[in-house]
Amino acid sequence: MSNIDSLTSTLQVQRVGKGDSLATTVAKQLETEISSGRIKVGDKLPTESALCGLFGVSRTVIREAITQLKSLGLVETRRGVGTTVMRSMSSESVFAYNVDPTAIKDILHILEIRMSVESAACALAAQRRSEADLVRMEQLFTEFDAALLRGELARKEDYEFHLAICQATHNPFIKQFYEQFNKNVIPRANLVNSDIDHVASDEYLKRVREEHKAILNSIQAKDAEAARDAMHQHLNRAYRRYERYNESNSFD
Repeated sequence: MSNIDSLTSTLQVQRVGKGDSLATTVAKQLETEISSGRIKVGDKLPTESALCGLFGVSRTVIREAITQLKSLGLVETRRGVGTTVMRSMSSESVFAYNVDPTAIKDILHILEIRMSVESAACALAAQRRSEADLVRMEQLFTEFDAALLRGELARKEDYEFHLAICQATHNPFIKQFYEQFNKNVIPRANLVNSDIDHVASDEYLKRVREEHKAILNSIQAKDAEAARDAMHQHLNRAYRRYERYNESNSFD
């Protein structure tokens, strides 16, 4: 029996039901196997074919789940080698360790709203943005970079980038809707500096920057569908990050 076959037989996973969000459910189960140590750092994940059999899903679902694990910094895939576990904890683990559980729940509630409204707003911005709108978004993206170089959390710059996207829809009600939350709409605005692991925050903010760049590129290209998807992925990744933190600290 090969090492991978042996590993497959020890995993404590369940086949995925049709009503589940397939790729996310698979990714969460694999993340649990990694964090528990049943799949160790340096181990290779079972082959796509083996994972399809374990979970009862298609290769497309498995590939999307692996993509999610990559985005968390947990695994790395190399051609001819396979997918290797690089660390046991997500590089994007929530970087606040003493956060009021009520604040986390508020963050999750706001992100649920944002995923719906801002994804649609981003698509509209791609269709309707003016050159002046684009210049403003590019300027704010540069200001975000400058804040990172100063070692800041770029809370203000993040908020204003998203606000500029809402403004680019040229729908005043979308802008007003977003403004009502003020800077508290940015999850890390609810955290205090003493709660922050700065090494983890650096990795987190680099990921936010990459996601903002994907959003900006789509709006520049006037690609509404890509803009919608980029915004949804950005906010959904944040949602899943805080959801994991909430679950790991829940005693209900």
